[in-house]
Amino acid sequence: MPISSVLASPASQMIQAYLNNPRLSNIKNIVFIIFVYKLLAFLNTTLLVHGPNRTYREVKTYLAALAFRCAKMVPSVKNKLETELEKAAKDIEDKVAPQDDNFPRYTTLPKHGFSEELMTKELARYSELPHTRWEEGRVSGAVYHHNKVLSDLSARAYRTFSSANPLHPEVFPGVRKMEAEVCAMVSALFHAGPDAGAVMTSGGTESILMSCKTHREWGKSVKGITKPEIVAPVTIHAAFDKAADYFGMKLIHVPIDPVTMQADMNAVKKAINKNTVLLAGSAINYPHGVMDDIVGMGKLAKKHNIGLHVDCCLGSFMVAFAEKAGYKLPAFDFRVPGVTAISCDTHKYGFAPKGSSIIMYHSKALRRFQYFKKGDWPGGIYASPSIAGSRPGALIAGCWASMMHIGEEGYIKEAKHIIGAQIKVRKAIEAIPSLYVYGNPMTSVVAFNSKKYNIYDISDQMSKRGWHLSALQNPPGVHFTSTIPSADASDEFISDLQEVMADFEAGKITESGSTAGMYGMAATVPSSVVAEVAGAFIDALYKP
Repeated sequence: MPISSVLASPASQMIQAYLNNPRLSNIKNIVFIIFVYKLLAFLNTTLLVHGPNRTYREVKTYLAALAFRCAKMVPSVKNKLETELEKAAKDIEDKVAPQDDNFPRYTTLPKHGFSEELMTKELARYSELPHTRWEEGRVSGAVYHHNKVLSDLSARAYRTFSSANPLHPEVFPGVRKMEAEVCAMVSALFHAGPDAGAVMTSGGTESILMSCKTHREWGKSVKGITKPEIVAPVTIHAAFDKAADYFGMKLIHVPIDPVTMQADMNAVKKAINKNTVLLAGSAINYPHGVMDDIVGMGKLAKKHNIGLHVDCCLGSFMVAFAEKAGYKLPAFDFRVPGVTAISCDTHKYGFAPKGSSIIMYHSKALRRFQYFKKGDWPGGIYASPSIAGSRPGALIAGCWASMMHIGEEGYIKEAKHIIGAQIKVRKAIEAIPSLYVYGNPMTSVVAFNSKKYNIYDISDQMSKRGWHLSALQNPPGVHFTSTIPSADASDEFISDLQEVMADFEAGKITESGSTAGMYGMAATVPSSVVAEVAGAFIDALYKP
């Protein structure tokens, strides 16, 4: 049938008459106005929070990502990308999980269980696989002490309470008491008031997740907020991104001051709106070891009646004991009005076994928003304080034993040693003309970049000398984390860094290493591709 006949048909004329109805035209106009209003409101908010330069960069990034998604629909481009990703995944797998024909792979249970003697040999063999020399302090972070007495004590505590589960406090009253005492001791270090409450978690990520969930529930219950938002600097720990993803929250990242590396307080102020339930700042942040303006954030939190989480996961006991060790820090804990939650990793500078952190709240009433409670489950009344149901009481015992063994004097001594080493390393870096330090690092982390050379090439040269530094991006850099082992080795680190930089100045180093290649690639391809590569890395971790 010709198109003209279709258009002239009674049905078509009826549809046209309906579409031309004045009432429908009014509705279309209203919908269009609402769309334009929302678009303008979004652009206005984005411009206010991010500023014109960052908004331009984000729009440019978004358009590039959109163009890349369209390009991926072209078969030749799609095939090429898949080939390159498969190659990258294979390279990662070969590095992370290399196959050794002389090393057995166990993928099914042995028919007959191993004897104690054989198990001892196998455990030793696994522990001796080639690895970075963390025992010598050549790893940035990751391992926070190498005290054999403390490790043996933690192992003894673990063995004593290996069957304990705080989900059953009537069966394991000792572990219940230990957890409560650890929470009380850590809360006291951060100057919590008498009404404060705390919970022990499996690590910093869980502590942060719980705080975000708690403030989400508080915002919904107290202020009727159904689309909760978090405002935090781009340097805040990625666990906040994970929390927003898990709990259906919106995380508004605000920029940092390019000189101080602290959260831009004007941007924080502009980002707060009727849906904001939580501000977040670091003391100290992971990338640069810098402390955000917690006092300024506290004033904003009080003014707008919203929460303020201070992430002290990395700062841990170093920020808590810095003052007593003779180092002056800005106010950051519960003494700051407006602070409602603090996270602290006891498995970092508390020197406890891995798998323990504390989330603290300024009041027990706020802490109750963290709990999960189910009163009508057929299996009985169920309640748990955090994500996990069953938890390893052995780790609680190990944390309690570590803290009780070291004591206040021991922590002050280690704070002097660790912070002192960071200051020494920082001064050595600043004395090298082609290097510069980011911001004003406060306790245990110092981040740096080069004015003249690719910082990732510098990192790769340090890797050849046995050092494992943490790579940073946006902006590029690496950081050195002072721990007991790395503080002990700080003079060697300074000597090696000086020699590496002398080799660069003499023109002895010209090639680029793997770190430079990886982060160079990450800066030029869409983040979705980087995420695919990161996923391949995680896949490789589970290859036997």
